[in-house]
Amino acid sequence: MLELNIPEVVAEVRAAFERYDAGLDANDVAVLDDSFWDNPLTLRYGVGENLYGHAAIAAFRAGRTPAQHASRARRLEKTIITSFGRDFATANTEYVLLGDGRRGRQSQSWVRTEAGWKVVAAHVSMLAEPL
Repeated sequence: MLELNIPEVVAEVRAAFERYDAGLDANDVAVLDDSFWDNPLTLRYGVGENLYGHAAIAAFRAGRTPAQHASRARRLEKTIITSFGRDFATANTEYVLLGDGRRGRQSQSWVRTEAGWKVVAAHVSMLAEPL
């Protein structure tokens, strides 16, 4: 039977997620690149881009300007980490952009690799404006 939410696994993934989020806040491209599985099968669906493979994700990060990064400052809300066994987990969170109050969401699939926990798939999207 699959074990859900093994406390030490959830703690490990939360630490990896928080490291990634701190890297995002600081625009630490090395941390961001290291957080994703270095493989052509890795994918990231962003707000305005679909990126296939670690190389495309890394190139996207390297190409962001300081102004683009500054406009993405955010506050996380409702972060949920769920582990499935000892080697797979998901991290889902909502966020609010500090500059304009728009709301978004982010989901990540994490896998334990020989190099530690890595994102193998990610999706970021903005919520529609209320009517």
